[in-house]
Amino acid sequence: MQRRNFLKLCGSAGLSLAAPVGAAPVGFSPRAVRGAAAEPAPYAGPYYVVFNAAGGWDTTYLMDPKGVNAINRLYQEGDILTQGNHRLAPNAAHIEGGLSNEDFFKKYGDELLVVNGLDYSVNNHSPCSRYMATGKLDSLAYPTFAALVAACNGAEAPLAFLTFGNYSSTGNLTPMARVPYLNSLNRLANADGVNGNANNRYHDDFVTDRIEHALQEQMKARAAQARLPRLQRAQSMLYAAQVNSKALQRVTPYIPKTSPKERLSRQADIALASFKAGVCVSANLNIGQFDSHANNDVDQMKLIPEMLAGVDYLARKAEELNIRDKLVIVIQSEMGRTPKYNKGDGKDHWSIGSMMFLGGGIRGNRVVGATDEKQFLVPIDPKSLATDVEHGIRVRPEHIHWSLREFAGIDTHEFSQQFPLKVAEEERLQGLFA
Repeated sequence: MQRRNFLKLCGSAGLSLAAPVGAAPVGFSPRAVRGAAAEPAPYAGPYYVVFNAAGGWDTTYLMDPKGVNAINRLYQEGDILTQGNHRLAPNAAHIEGGLSNEDFFKKYGDELLVVNGLDYSVNNHSPCSRYMATGKLDSLAYPTFAALVAACNGAEAPLAFLTFGNYSSTGNLTPMARVPYLNSLNRLANADGVNGNANNRYHDDFVTDRIEHALQEQMKARAAQARLPRLQRAQSMLYAAQVNSKALQRVTPYIPKTSPKERLSRQADIALASFKAGVCVSANLNIGQFDSHANNDVDQMKLIPEMLAGVDYLARKAEELNIRDKLVIVIQSEMGRTPKYNKGDGKDHWSIGSMMFLGGGIRGNRVVGATDEKQFLVPIDPKSLATDVEHGIRVRPEHIHWSLREFAGIDTHEFSQQFPLKVAEEERLQGLFA
């Protein structure tokens, strides 16, 4: 009984283990201790995916086209295209792979919400990434939206918050799960299998059942004893690890047999399999190298189509898994690029940018906000969402995050209250998503 001996050793080691300060015993259900079903119920959605174009994308080559003042070198004002209410930069003739703007907006324009003229306030990568991810510029403690919504909606899910890079702070509300490859996910899902092989297991079913029964009895006995909160959390986390190991087996049927070569597609497959199995609430997907200080046009025409193809892959695969209507997608970057080229044919950091949203519950074919011909933001009326140069507000990440929390139904949750966003009531964006 090697596994049983190992668990005994872990139980002893649990005396020195502790959750982060303020963290709940994630994945642990008191019902399990009382003898109810130990395995957490599958999380049934909605599922949240945040795409990060890390480094700073050039919005004039995507959803906020400018054909004036030599802001770009690939098209003129008369070349700008429209799809419904959207304006888009024509790039099909300038890309070698991925998905063109033309095809992306034709396919998703009716369900796409674009926010232009977003004020990042600063233009350094670190604070901007944090600001965009959390809605809070001046704190290292705040969780990302993806982590917050995972903590609020699916605390018992084994992989509640998946992240593949970029700023991923959890605020000590939920664990940060990193699963880089499909093979890694398979090994997690089949922890009792030799090298992740479900058909070649270390233990027979009756052995596993005996171990689980022993763990339940052990946890009941410990729960009845008075113990320090630190020790209680450590023991709960140890027990939750065993419970979650069983729950993760649900992922196995949804793991693709082959892994795609595209980086975002690989990330999407891991997230989707976890969503479908009910073990994940949110995923932070990441594609880097957008920081085009040199050769801006070449880099952006390679990366923007790659990112759009990743979004398309996620949506198509979600459709095949019948969870497309439960998917909410956020597409963002931590900054934009300057309206002028530098001496290296690149563009530097610009503190004005854009975001895109699509998915269940989001009213599409809409553009909120704008930038002028010099790529400076235009203020908007928070009630009507129309541009208002005289009396409008400068939309910043905290305005977006306040609306995201409200949209997700977590704005009054105790975790959200623990990390408040100070947005005056008169500045709250009314009906941004609905």
